Amino acid sequence: MVVTTRHCVLAGAVLFAFAIVAGAWWLNRPTLPDGLALGNGRIEADEVAIATKHPGRVKSVLVEEGDFVEPGQVLARMDSAELEAEWRESKAMAREAVEQRNVALAIEVQRKSECDLAEKELQRSSHLFEKHVQSESQLDVKRSRFQTAVAACDAAKARQVDAEAVIEAANARVDRIAVQMDDTVLRATARGRVLYRLAEPGEVLGAGGRVLTLVDLTDIYMEIFLPSRQAMRVEIGAEARIILDAFPDVTIPAAVSFVSPEAQFTPKQVETPSERDKLMFRVKVRVPAEVVEPRIEVVKTGVRGVAYVKLRGSEETAWPAFLEARLPPEVQ
Repeated sequence: MVVTTRHCVLAGAVLFAFAIVAGAWWLNRPTLPDGLALGNGRIEADEVAIATKHPGRVKSVLVEEGDFVEPGQVLARMDSAELEAEWRESKAMAREAVEQRNVALAIEVQRKSECDLAEKELQRSSHLFEKHVQSESQLDVKRSRFQTAVAACDAAKARQVDAEAVIEAANARVDRIAVQMDDTVLRATARGRVLYRLAEPGEVLGAGGRVLTLVDLTDIYMEIFLPSRQAMRVEIGAEARIILDAFPDVTIPAAVSFVSPEAQFTPKQVETPSERDKLMFRVKVRVPAEVVEPRIEVVKTGVRGVAYVKLRGSEETAWPAFLEARLPPEVQ
């Protein structure tokens, strides 16, 4: 390959121009005032598993991956035919228990009447015996009848108590099966998006089998890692700012919601190899709900960016111009 003097001059001119541009950027780059720390990370949110409580067959899945869901929205249904049959059977058993209780109540009334009659006959016999009109053996017969009637009355009361217990148990079984039937309907627990669809209709899952995985978009945060000299000055609730790589003109206000009490090696995806050799502290910077809520349908997790945090003693320090809050428009 022949390199001419003209080529060398051209290459030198390009390098010189690049050096001028790079030098100008370095001289005019945004600088952080004392009392601010920064770390890079990505937007994250908690994942929520939508899983079965009892073993069963998936009847239908009503959402697709990427769908936005609201709290309480029905996401999937499990087959409940067997539970419905058990529920009807338990209802019939409850009705039968009520009938048995009514019979026991009628028997108790009958036995009470017999007991009252036996008591009156015993009293009359006692008066006649005292007047020597009736023999002692006749009095013993009346006394025996009264004692038998009292025992029968007590047995009738016990039978009614047993009948009430049977009714309570039958109704409890009806309620338990109703709860199990309600558990076959899987609902969203938070506003968010479907991240994974893990089961399809017809699949048989065990207890705790996952059907869907949601991303809870109501709790958006970024985790960054700071060295100990800075982490020791970070307080819960401290002001923060987030700038995403995809939207450099947007500055999102945030606040520190967690500071790890233990140091750890920085994850590979966050810092350079030289930084990973140092122990760092994990700091979670959370975006307020009032900022997320109007824009929740366009929130995406995994977007990388940089978080800036105010350290202790710099609470009154003004944010630099490039870190003044500049929010994206709300979703109408």
